[in-house]
Amino acid sequence: MPSIFTKIVNREIPAKIEHEDEFCIVIHDIHPKAPVHLLIVPKKEIPTIMEAADEDQQLLGHLLLVARNMGQKLGLEGYKLQFNVGSKGGQEIFHILLHLMGG
Repeated sequence: MPSIFTKIVNREIPAKIEHEDEFCIVIHDIHPKAPVHLLIVPKKEIPTIMEAADEDQQLLGHLLLVARNMGQKLGLEGYKLQFNVGSKGGQEIFHILLHLMGG
């Protein structure tokens, strides 16, 4: 069964999209923990960082560069990046994503 984030990528569920490219989509968190709270979601559905494969290295690096670009675009002077990994690490939906929080 596809995750909620795969459904957003496929436009089955609406979201406020800030950026999209061939590898990922950046959306606004619906329950923000900071004035700016974006979710950088890979289009490839990987349940957790623990399940990422060596072949996902380029994709994971891309997420970090997109975070950098979003911080610059939004004029953030500093921000926090966060992966929640596994249920014991606070992950609620099993599709990896990178949180960008700032402002």
